[in-house]
Amino acid sequence: MTHLWVRSESRPNEERVGLTPEGAAKLIAAGYQVTVEESGQRIIPVSAYADAGCEIAPEFSWSEAPDDAIIFGLKELPEDGSPLRHRHIMFGHAYKGQPSGQILLERFKEGGGMLLDLEYLTDSDARRVAAFGYWAGYAGAAVALMCWVAQQEGKLAGPVKAYRSANHMLMELQQALVNAGTQRPTALIIGALGRVGTGAADLCQSMGVSTTRWDMQETASGGPFPEVLNHDIFLNCILARPGTPVFVAASAKATEKALTVIGDIACDPDSDFSPIKVYDRTTTWDEPALRVAERPLLDVTAIDNLPSMLPAESSADFADQLLPYLLTLDAIDEGVWAGAQDWYRRATA
Repeated sequence: MTHLWVRSESRPNEERVGLTPEGAAKLIAAGYQVTVEESGQRIIPVSAYADAGCEIAPEFSWSEAPDDAIIFGLKELPEDGSPLRHRHIMFGHAYKGQPSGQILLERFKEGGGMLLDLEYLTDSDARRVAAFGYWAGYAGAAVALMCWVAQQEGKLAGPVKAYRSANHMLMELQQALVNAGTQRPTALIIGALGRVGTGAADLCQSMGVSTTRWDMQETASGGPFPEVLNHDIFLNCILARPGTPVFVAASAKATEKALTVIGDIACDPDSDFSPIKVYDRTTTWDEPALRVAERPLLDVTAIDNLPSMLPAESSADFADQLLPYLLTLDAIDEGVWAGAQDWYRRATA
């Protein structure tokens, strides 16, 4: 019997989950064993999983799970250096040379476990089978607008929070824009045809922000791209990888421009392939904006768990995408799971 163990997230403000009670019930009906940990912050109460027939385990007890259990979470594991003996489904951020990722891979090698990275769970067209991208783009564009509003008030953006629904966030943001009392900003989205860019564009449209939408065709020349500097807000929705052109060079910090806010929604600043060269670290919920230049003014926002601002919508969407593939975990050496194993073996060879 395939045993899926849904762990609690240890990261603050992380309320998302990759499996809904409805999905868990379908796994159980298909013959899977499903254990769900208690959680003090998950958007869905553990009682709903119990009602669906799941076994309930104490919070953060996954390290004591049976050896054959597959541990399923979203964000990073506690950085305690302990060897990892289980197979883990999660976003590892470990295959692009990230320093923390290399440490994570060493822990798997030492413990004999394996990373099944959700970012590299892809179909035959190399497209990810499940992603939070739409809601990352939606929330990321909202935070960038919050940063812009704060600038109009002569401030740096204050803390952000999770919302009960997207509508609650929209109402609050619309009121903030009205209170700012100025003309709406212009925005440029690169990666506008993907999931992330679509979410960002939808948010901008709902807020009345004039948006220029670019994708591969517009960036094929490799740059430079002066148009980026001619918009008030730039939203990067392109995942950093070898060959990605530079969209904002380090010299932009000292250049006179319209651009005052960069929303790096793809958010991979410690990768050598990052297309945004004016900053080197992620921002946080408590401090969402990093001021990289005073004159001319330039703020960067780069939060790496944006969809958790909208945990209800993003969890339901992601879980629906992933469930058909979780239902094939009993054939883990085939299909998308075989591909994920290949990525891990290459990274640790």
